[in-house]
Amino acid sequence: AHHQSGHNSGVIHSGIYYTPGSLKAKLCVQGAALCYKYCDQKGIPYKQCGKLIVAVEQDEIPRLKALYERGLQNNVPGLKLIGAKEIQEKEPFCRGLMALDSPYTGIVNYKQVAQSYAEDFQEAGGTILTGFEVTNMEMAKESSSESEDG
Repeated sequence: AHHQSGHNSGVIHSGIYYTPGSLKAKLCVQGAALCYKYCDQKGIPYKQCGKLIVAVEQDEIPRLKALYERGLQNNVPGLKLIGAKEIQEKEPFCRGLMALDSPYTGIVNYKQVAQSYAEDFQEAGGTILTGFEVTNMEMAKESSSESEDG
């Protein structure tokens, strides 16, 4: 968490950009919902602030509408296209012709999330080792769904 997870943008992506039907699209939408749920359960603060993707020139509008359609196909919650007046109501210093409003997008301190994951792992009996060089790795056979741990 002190490296990649602690230094990313902290965005909880809603799933707008990925190819409809792709595993990335499905996992992004499901992952956002699970992230919010996990944060609620663990008392980790986040802000579901949403985001606007703004078209500032006429030739950007078709791409914006294509993103909107892609997001709908990916089942991204709450997406809508808004006009210039609604843009300014949401973001007074933003100017644009049209925007894609994605209210499900949020931000979180992923360092806190990763720390909580580590605590969950340790409480379940796992051991976390740091400062070791990985010299070999083997794939373990995945357990069946009938196993004790499901």
